[in-house]
Amino acid sequence: MKWWKEGKLLNKKNTFQDYISCAKFLIDKKYTSKKKIIGMGGSAGGLLMGAVVNEKPDLFLGMIMAVPFVDSLTTNLDHSLPLTIGEFDEFGNAKDNQEHFDYIYSYAPYNNIKKMDYPNILITTSLSDNRVLFDEPLKFTAKLRDNKTDNNLLLLKTEMNAGHGGKSGRDGIIEEIAFDYAFICKIAKKI
Repeated sequence: MKWWKEGKLLNKKNTFQDYISCAKFLIDKKYTSKKKIIGMGGSAGGLLMGAVVNEKPDLFLGMIMAVPFVDSLTTNLDHSLPLTIGEFDEFGNAKDNQEHFDYIYSYAPYNNIKKMDYPNILITTSLSDNRVLFDEPLKFTAKLRDNKTDNNLLLLKTEMNAGHGGKSGRDGIIEEIAFDYAFICKIAKKI
């Protein structure tokens, strides 16, 4: 499990650099080009999308961030939350370890939003999500709106009756996928 150890704790940024390297590889090999890639990730994958979009926004046409873990430093500092302590092996303990605090701060998507152009972004959250509380994506969206210097889409969709995994049932899943595809078609100018 060497690969796993090389992407956690004080090596977490390796996961972001790997994603960026994959995007650059696809561009270099002419499978695609800058501003044509659409990233997608949910929960901790939303953390990945948030960190990557802050680091290299120019690579992407868009990002889809489902229930994204984007205020990771604040969450890590709150040991009363049900998942925080269980995630110490993955992310560290910012409350009791200054080195962990500094490292998480250096990549936490919310803390690293800058005044710059961002790609089109769709963020989804759920009021009943007990893993990534809805305030994380809301704060992230609000700060992005205050800082982005472009006219690209920045959409926030909040589900009133869903949890961390989104809507339940076959129809709910189909609706969520259709919404994501509609966003993709819109930003790719296919509709």
